[in-house]
Amino acid sequence: MDKSVIRFSHCGRNIYCFSIPERCPQCGVGLGGRRLEEAPVSIPSPFSNGHKALCSFLIAPTEGHFVREFDGGSDLHTGITDTNVVYNYTKTGVRRDEYGWERCISIPLVQPDMYNLINQWDRYLDKFSSAHMWDTQWQFDEEKHNCYNFTLTFINCVLATEHKRALSKDEFTNAFVLPRIKRASKYSVLCREIAENHF
Repeated sequence: MDKSVIRFSHCGRNIYCFSIPERCPQCGVGLGGRRLEEAPVSIPSPFSNGHKALCSFLIAPTEGHFVREFDGGSDLHTGITDTNVVYNYTKTGVRRDEYGWERCISIPLVQPDMYNLINQWDRYLDKFSSAHMWDTQWQFDEEKHNCYNFTLTFINCVLATEHKRALSKDEFTNAFVLPRIKRASKYSVLCREIAENHF
């Protein structure tokens, strides 16, 4: 589902489609020679290719794809990008994925003008992921020792090197993760509805 979602106004309503139809799907009036109430707007997808999102926190469904399977109750997986791969923690330890994160939610962690941090990022992430606490000897635990703990611990390590305060799990989740999950969930519902009903 890589189609763009387009919003236009007609008959006093906002209508969402993958393309402008010949007739208004709500009222049936032809749109050919008639002017729309305002110019159509493309709704940006909340999903991106995580392999192209450098120095970012990524969220993807553990299985499947957001647009088709994400329903707000799906298990999610998190990772951190460097300039080449996505680091993520699983039951088999730290993985460095070169593919598989092509459609995910991406949260940039570094401002583009933070050159010193960007130049050190790969080294920090490689060193962090090689730490003993992330190898297979430690037991993966869904509540205490998981992909989210891996990513948030790394973020807090970087904040410490920048002499900034660490973020609690609740702070990071509420400020950065939940708003993007909600937007992605709404977008997924919108795409499913358009696919089923054409608008």
